[in-house]
Amino acid sequence: MPDVEWIRKLCLSFPDVTEDMPWADDLCFKVRGKIFTGMALSDGRFPRITLKCAPETFDELLEIEGISPAPYVGRYKWVTIANSNLLPANELESLIRQSYDLVAAGAPKKKKAVAKKPPGRRRAR
Repeated sequence: MPDVEWIRKLCLSFPDVTEDMPWADDLCFKVRGKIFTGMALSDGRFPRITLKCAPETFDELLEIEGISPAPYVGRYKWVTIANSNLLPANELESLIRQSYDLVAAGAPKKKKAVAKKPPGRRRAR
């Protein structure tokens, strides 16, 4: 069953993911600093989930009772799923992976470490 721990374990299994609580009780998962999934911990074991989806998936999901455009970011194809048991685990996993992929594609790439040159001596003139 896709409960809080199941979702957390899944999200943290992706590369470059961190978790954060930027708002009161919302646990957010980020890829390279960009949120791809969030859940409201105050909802208990089966929380509301917010995630990004592809345009065609967005329209299909909105036909399901309990899924709505996410507040503030719905116009960018984000949805809120009323609780994590609304969809079968494999479908929810697929949607979370899709959200990760969509956000990761637009997230800043990792910065490569640039070797600094040691301070050189000035030549005497």
